[in-house]
Amino acid sequence: MISPLITFLIAGLATPGPNVIMLTTSGARFGARATWPHLIGVVLGVGVIGAVSGLGVGALLQANPKLSFTLQIISAVWILWMAFALLQQGKSRQSRIADRPMRMFEAVLFQWVNAKVWAVALVASSAYNIGLPPIEDAMRLGLAFSGVNLFVCIFWTYSGQLLARLLNSARAWWIFRLVMAIFLALSALLIFI
Repeated sequence: MISPLITFLIAGLATPGPNVIMLTTSGARFGARATWPHLIGVVLGVGVIGAVSGLGVGALLQANPKLSFTLQIISAVWILWMAFALLQQGKSRQSRIADRPMRMFEAVLFQWVNAKVWAVALVASSAYNIGLPPIEDAMRLGLAFSGVNLFVCIFWTYSGQLLARLLNSARAWWIFRLVMAIFLALSALLIFI
């Protein structure tokens, strides 16, 4: 039987958001093997966010609306910038230099401003609290977040790699980048809902 926390995490982490969109795009553009550092960075970063929410950082964000709103603004700006950068790839020498999968440390750092991950972590730390001491709860949440997210990230990365087989022209790739950039931009708007 799957625990309610794991069921919630599957629903919360597997649905499209910035990580899912970026991993699918990276899997399609660079292949799954090249995307693994990005994937591992997401898994580690999401696990850390899950753990710190168990230590009370999530409660601090809930108690301080200004801090929470600041996180939302930073997250939205960063996600919109990434959507714009995705559209610009291949148009200039500078974009070709940056045309690579996200590095592991970049993916870990991105989780700190990924409002979707924070929202899932806030709900998980409050709704699925089982009364453990903070350190044990942090470990439980961190491991649950990383464990579930590992499978989610693998699924979306390899789905992107499979999708690349359908993208057999420059126009198809441009349409793919456009659609993914639009979804990424929309995920920035969902931060405020």
